[in-house]
Amino acid sequence: MQIEQIYTGCLAQGAYYITSDGEAAIIDPLREIKPYLARLEKDGVQLKYIFETHFHADFVSGHLDLSAKTKAPIVYGPNAQPSFNFLSAADGQTFQIGKISITVLHTPGHTMESTCYLLKDENGKDHALFSGDTLFIGDVGRPDLAQKAASMTQEQLAATLFHSLRDKVMTLADDVIVYPAHGAGSACGKNMSKETVSTIGEQKKNNYALRANMTEAEFIKEVTDGLLPPPAYFGANVAMNKGGYENFEKVLHQGLKALNAAEFEVAAEETGALILDTRANGEFWKGFIPQSVNIGLTGDFAPWVGALIADVKQPILLVTDQGREEEAVTRLSRVGFDNVLGHLAGGFETWRESGKEIDTIDRITADQFAKAVVIGESKVLDIRKESEYAAEHIDEAYNRPLSYINDWVKDVQPDEHFYLHCAGGYRSMIAASILQARGYRNFTEVEGGFNAIAKTGVPKTDFVCQSKVMG
Repeated sequence: MQIEQIYTGCLAQGAYYITSDGEAAIIDPLREIKPYLARLEKDGVQLKYIFETHFHADFVSGHLDLSAKTKAPIVYGPNAQPSFNFLSAADGQTFQIGKISITVLHTPGHTMESTCYLLKDENGKDHALFSGDTLFIGDVGRPDLAQKAASMTQEQLAATLFHSLRDKVMTLADDVIVYPAHGAGSACGKNMSKETVSTIGEQKKNNYALRANMTEAEFIKEVTDGLLPPPAYFGANVAMNKGGYENFEKVLHQGLKALNAAEFEVAAEETGALILDTRANGEFWKGFIPQSVNIGLTGDFAPWVGALIADVKQPILLVTDQGREEEAVTRLSRVGFDNVLGHLAGGFETWRESGKEIDTIDRITADQFAKAVVIGESKVLDIRKESEYAAEHIDEAYNRPLSYINDWVKDVQPDEHFYLHCAGGYRSMIAASILQARGYRNFTEVEGGFNAIAKTGVPKTDFVCQSKVMG
């Protein structure tokens, strides 16, 4: 028996590859399936089942393409009603993979079809729980994503999750290994650990939501308290996972269409495509195509694309570092952005050499900021998360989280200069590019963000003025 966690940091997502005696199962595969196919061939095993824990909201699964290539059936637990052929498993049903077995544990609450898969080893002993978004390390799945589909409130879903955990998960032996679908950084929970594996015993001891003496009412309150709104693309991803999507190879082929500067410009004008520049912020600010939005591949690329662009059908034209075009298209497809029309051949240098118009961002160093800023007079926008701002921030700075830029941008006064920073420069350059694309130019972005500013003499405080925090 072999169990491998295939973890993708950008999405904080764990897929699982399991083999035993010439047969294999894959749980919650990512969109691009080539790595799985290569691994199956290398190991000389046959894929017997593709298990899905639920209809994922934060990424597009590779279940359909993988099933088409391998003929392995797609398995969902009870209540799942996708529009494609699948195997509807009953609660308690067992599937054999070589000398091991996987038992279906229906655990509704995060969504109503949410299912955990319990692996029993060659001796029939409970060995590992693939917990999907039902149980995370240090947290449980948020109960607000399936409200509309389930015709239930988040409180009702939370109550359902409470009983699923108590009746199906917490009754397992303490030494059963827990393999969740996500770790820290995912928007599917709020308090996830950086650890990506644990045991039932450790979770009963350390997970706030699994306290032995916890009442149902306490669970509902604690699990629903402080939930941030789900990213806008979540609904579209659920629809794709449930209803089907374009073959990934076709998406990749289209996205890798190379366009020269003239063709790129025409395509942008004729299609209304968003120009997405995926270079690092340290390069972008020096020169870029006007109206471009910068979301760097080096950070949490796909989640920020999903959160800020939202419409998965939005046509996109890519500007990337040379050699990273396929990576960009692949990572976009993972969150359902399949409408990539092509990329600028040769990267930004092609545009520069063509003599076409170039834009820049007004960026200064933290030391320059420290000399220029006048606390109480200069306007400073801190676009970090509320929790980051609350921990420590520049005195008199306003908190305007990047996630809510579409809400607060309308309140920006074009004639009033402001400084813009995040923690390290990644998010502030995203914000700067969006602001400039919308006609706002009277601002200065700070290189290195708060991490660099904190090393200067700029006054800082941990006092949170609520009037300056955007809820």
